[in-house]
Amino acid sequence: MSVNNKLTGSDLTRAMLNRGDKKIWCAVDDDSDARAISDQIENDFTARIVSFRDGKFYCTAGMTWSYAVPIKIVPLTQQEANL
Repeated sequence: MSVNNKLTGSDLTRAMLNRGDKKIWCAVDDDSDARAISDQIENDFTARIVSFRDGKFYCTAGMTWSYAVPIKIVPLTQQEANL
C-alpha cells in the first residue's frame, strides 16, 4: 500500500473489523468522521464497535452508527497529570 492510501477514520475501523478485531473503541456519529471526533469536545459519543453490516457500524449496546473513528482510551499516568 502506498503512503497516499493510508486508512483513516471509518475506513480504518472497517479494515480492523475485517481483520477480525473485536470491540474497537470509537468516536461515533451519524454525520461524518470529522464530526465524530469534534463531538468529543463537548459530548461523549464513544462506543465499542463489534461489526459493520448493511452500511452501519454496530456497537456492544446494539445501536447503529454511520461513522466510527477508532480511538485510544488509556489511563493517564501521574507524570502526564503533572503531579
